[in-house]
Amino acid sequence: MNTLKRLASLVLALGCTLALASAQSRTGSIYNPDHGPVGLLGNKIARMPGDLITVQISESQDLKNEEKTDLAKSTDLNYELLNFNIKPNAFSTLPGLQGGTTDNFAGNAKYEKKGTFKARLAAIVMDTLPNGNLVIKGRREIRLDDEIKVIEFSGVVRRFDILPDNTIQSELVADARVSYTGNGPLTKSTNRTGLSGWFRDVLAWIWPF
Repeated sequence: MNTLKRLASLVLALGCTLALASAQSRTGSIYNPDHGPVGLLGNKIARMPGDLITVQISESQDLKNEEKTDLAKSTDLNYELLNFNIKPNAFSTLPGLQGGTTDNFAGNAKYEKKGTFKARLAAIVMDTLPNGNLVIKGRREIRLDDEIKVIEFSGVVRRFDILPDNTIQSELVADARVSYTGNGPLTKSTNRTGLSGWFRDVLAWIWPF
């Protein structure tokens, strides 16, 4: 009796294994072995291409540069011919040469700029590097009537820097590239475009003062 029970269990296990293998290879199967096991209590942190990760973009810049140059140059020249023995009576008074030059230059330059940019963007894992780092890229387009705003973000992140809620700060992203562009009537109203912008650039390049 025990031998029959063991044989029945072995046949049942073998049948389940064959059924699972058939389901994995069948087109349209719910279970995809390439995606790995998925469970309700599984780890939801991005780890493979196609996963999503939320990037908290918080960039600020505070640049300040100041230069000062002082240049002073003075030259004095005083030559006097005391003896002209080639022809003693040629000059009633021997010639002399005297001159002086003065050159002063002072220059001051100061550059200061502050800016802050904050946004929240969902990015897609594009690739996994051999060391486990993730290459991510995200894009968000916002359209309000005729005004279009586009936010783009890309970079490389470490899995250890991803928080448990599947978010990461932009300052922890290597080779990060953040782009925020706009196109529309509001953008054009705050920028010089067309002939006026071209004329101003030419005038600023030619004007020497």
